[in-house]
Amino acid sequence: MADKELVSTKKCPACQQWSHWQQLTSDRCEHCGELLDPRAYADVQQQAAMEQQQGGIQLMEIGPEDGGVMRFFKTIVRGGQLLFIAILGFIVWLVTAIAG
Repeated sequence: MADKELVSTKKCPACQQWSHWQQLTSDRCEHCGELLDPRAYADVQQQAAMEQQQGGIQLMEIGPEDGGVMRFFKTIVRGGQLLFIAILGFIVWLVTAIAG
């Protein structure tokens, strides 16, 4: 009995039948095809949407199809963006250090 493989199962909230479950949010019922854990699936989808909205620092993109002159000017703009971020970071650090 010790050499028998353990199998996880979960009861489908839609059809109330037991199905094999790999503990993934995308697992579906073997009988009706509905999600076995729709709440967790919705949470993962909502978290992914929030991560896309947050964005973060947006530096100018330098594409491989850009010509030499365009790459030069985009590199200068990107350097300005990084300098601006560095100055803001220094100011935040300075204010935090002074505040103690």
